[in-house]
Amino acid sequence: MKDYSQFIKQTARELGFSYCGISKAEFLEEEAPKLEAWLSKGMHGKMHYMENHFDKRLDPRLLVPGAKSVISLMFNYYTPKQQKEDTPKVSTYAYGEDYHFVIKEKLFSLLGKIKEEVGEINGRAFVDSAPVLDRAWAKKSGLGWIGKNTNLIHKGAGSFFFIAELIVDLPLQPDGPIKDYCGTCTACMDACPTEAIPEPYVVDGSKCISYLTIELKDQVPPEFKNKMDDWAFGCDICQDVCPWNRFSTPHKEPRFSPSEDFLGMSRKDWIEMTEEVFEKNFKKSPLQRAGFEGLIKNLRFLSS
Repeated sequence: MKDYSQFIKQTARELGFSYCGISKAEFLEEEAPKLEAWLSKGMHGKMHYMENHFDKRLDPRLLVPGAKSVISLMFNYYTPKQQKEDTPKVSTYAYGEDYHFVIKEKLFSLLGKIKEEVGEINGRAFVDSAPVLDRAWAKKSGLGWIGKNTNLIHKGAGSFFFIAELIVDLPLQPDGPIKDYCGTCTACMDACPTEAIPEPYVVDGSKCISYLTIELKDQVPPEFKNKMDDWAFGCDICQDVCPWNRFSTPHKEPRFSPSEDFLGMSRKDWIEMTEEVFEKNFKKSPLQRAGFEGLIKNLRFLSS
């Protein structure tokens, strides 16, 4: 049987994906006890959806019947551009258009081109939108290792990447994992102001600034006062201090580029923002995940 792995990787590059790796669709033996322990310790906070579909998170064949391969893809979103100093901070991944829209389109294009080349196959596209452990699959397919901050790190390009998958019923030549290059470094653990990385390779989601500013719909608990480092949506601290991100290069996707209006917003602009301005400026932005009310809640917490 012809192996289409190289065709898929080449096509992925042409569509703008930075890296593509392939693994066999099978039960994630190594991840099962880790996920169970993480959930049992309540480290998912109020992200109750993480408790759902436990089996599906660990076995892609329950998501795509007859699945044979998981095609993992990485898409760069790094930019050296920065917001004005002394303004509430937004995670770099949210500088432009919502990645779900941008990457989903590219995934569907890739799946379509695979079908043109191979013939009728069954497959589904995923980008952080279903119970898929994307970092585990990316690691399994050799795209990087899971760092102590639990982000996937690529040896030559760092960690400012979106990860996506195609799960298909097409047998493909799998790639193998690479070794862990974190070594004795604890930069991410030392830099986290809320101590959300209590031990290497474990993030307590309930203390993570990204969770507190995006997923948590309640008020941010008072114990985090003066520990948020001015983050209003998401957080990049553990990535910014990671030595491997010295290899990050600017992305080439116009839809991820921040507008000058966004970069020029002052603290006053953020604090006094109306819902009308929010909807105008962030219509297709990841900030919609928190919504206007959620963002204002975060801004008030930072300024109180």
